[in-house]
Amino acid sequence: MDTSREWIEPDGLGGFAMGTISGLRARRYHGLLLSARKPPSDRVRLVSGIEAWIETPAGTFALSSQRYGGEVIHPDGASRITRSELSPWPRWIFSLPDGTELEHDLFVPHERAAVMLGWRLLRGDASARLFVRPLLSCRDFHSLSQENTVLDARPVVQAGRVAWRPYVHMPEVVAIADGRYEHDPIWYRHFAYDEERARGLDWEEALWSPGVLSSALGEAGVAIGFTTRELEPELAEDSRGAVSIRAELAERERTRRASFASPLARAADAYVVRRGRGKTIVAGYPWFGDWGRDTFISMRGLCLRTGRLDAAAAILTAWAPFVSKGMLPNRFPDGGEAPEYNSVDAALWYCVAVREYLALVGSAAADRASLESAVLAIVRGHQDGTRHGIGVDPEDGLLRAGAPGQQLTWMDARSEGREVTPRIGKPVEVNALWLNALDLARSLDGSFAAPFAQALTSFRARFPAPGHSCLTDVIDVDHQPGARDERLRPNQILAIGGLPFVAIEGDLARAILDTVERSLWTPMGLRSLAPGEPGYAGRYEGGPSERDARYHQGTVWPFLTFAFVDAWLRVHGDGPETRAEARRRFVAPLEAHLAEAGIGHVSEIADAEPPFTPRGCPFQAWSLAALVQSLERTARPAR
Repeated sequence: MDTSREWIEPDGLGGFAMGTISGLRARRYHGLLLSARKPPSDRVRLVSGIEAWIETPAGTFALSSQRYGGEVIHPDGASRITRSELSPWPRWIFSLPDGTELEHDLFVPHERAAVMLGWRLLRGDASARLFVRPLLSCRDFHSLSQENTVLDARPVVQAGRVAWRPYVHMPEVVAIADGRYEHDPIWYRHFAYDEERARGLDWEEALWSPGVLSSALGEAGVAIGFTTRELEPELAEDSRGAVSIRAELAERERTRRASFASPLARAADAYVVRRGRGKTIVAGYPWFGDWGRDTFISMRGLCLRTGRLDAAAAILTAWAPFVSKGMLPNRFPDGGEAPEYNSVDAALWYCVAVREYLALVGSAAADRASLESAVLAIVRGHQDGTRHGIGVDPEDGLLRAGAPGQQLTWMDARSEGREVTPRIGKPVEVNALWLNALDLARSLDGSFAAPFAQALTSFRARFPAPGHSCLTDVIDVDHQPGARDERLRPNQILAIGGLPFVAIEGDLARAILDTVERSLWTPMGLRSLAPGEPGYAGRYEGGPSERDARYHQGTVWPFLTFAFVDAWLRVHGDGPETRAEARRRFVAPLEAHLAEAGIGHVSEIADAEPPFTPRGCPFQAWSLAALVQSLERTARPAR
């Protein structure tokens, strides 16, 4: 059965429900209740799934399927799915041998650590009875659950509620359900997760089921909710019946989702989550948290291009206090520990996002002073010099960065304890971003005009490669003057497109674009390294070390699509015909990808060779943002 097409129901707090269209779990992350204890971090998977079946006068029929080791699929419930859809949330139609038709759906209410499941009889005997066995894991969301003897099996049964707390260090799981509960604890062993096996990771799990919830379907159908008292005390204690609670939450959620201007705008909302009293962006589901670089790249498409200026302001102001020595964190660890300052470009992308936000809101921005202050602190911090060898070279005004043991650019993979693409020196995209930061700073403080002019002159003189058909990826490699890394990579695209200020125009820009299009373009975006270059890898496969070694060595990155499309239009002319051509040639293939992998979303990466198989996170913030930006860019002229 196909498990390649996945759905997600995010909660706006960093948690989510996630699964496949077939209902079979294929990842350790697939589950019904995965919640963030310190939004959006410290995530735990509480309810992994269910076993469900129905009893009609004609017999008992399964409504679920599980994959076990040895390629065993049991029971046969998935074979009875005759139709599925994902709008406004996941919904399946089951057709049974006796003619019974049943609808099953689920949704996650916004900013609630809960999931609501429903079953409704479409055709058949109203006396039919539904049985549901919760499958609990109660673990960190990255790990796997295994059978043990320390689990506490005792339930707390109240009217319309059953609660379990298998482990004292994990939140209590509460089932909101009408009908009966029969306590019958049992372990299910050897669940098999094919995606984990393909990624070279542990792939078998045991899950604990405490008992069986059952209820007659009747006219109103059956509703079951799962939540946790620790995060949702009000919902856990709500004395109303499950059907009533679900109906109220469903109506509220249906109205909220209908308010988005388009399916892509609604998909963009999946990544905008709460952090403290502010907002941030989850880089990707299921395993990424909120990363600085990803947040500021993504918000341009997810917030600014979808008209969510309030969310953009909340994100920018929430991150501003974290400016430290001119840097912003690259990552907030999922356990809630101190943020990590190990990115050369996160703060520079912040400057780009601030610039575009302020251009949209104009003088009405109440937060303008604080954001401009953050930008100036970033630029001055880089001029003064900061962590990891990051600072301005007084000889040419360009930004240098890097130290052994650190991977500071977006090409940040490590394999077997070493940096695969260390890029120590002066990376081309970092200096394109530095020019944009200086350009904004000089509009706020005239003293930055001279540093901007020096850096721009140096960029145009030093980065063109011999022959001038492309730009050098890194100059002054390892801080050695004159040393050059001339491997053909896509980072140079940001010098001719994708940023408010472009450093290179004219004939050289056309030559760069032609080189990038010829050697790096694919229907899923740009390759991270050109075929034929040393270390090129056409497939992103194998165990963790093998995949890390290939992550930026050819693997395609959709997030670069917007910069390429913008550059193509700048070079070829920004008219109706060229915009239509760009959309047909470069945007439509990525738009078609919305129907595969993470449905309605764009994958993190893809193989560099045909058929360009999607890989990595199936739901990636900056990939979706690039599609949103590219669609808008090809619909109207550049601002």
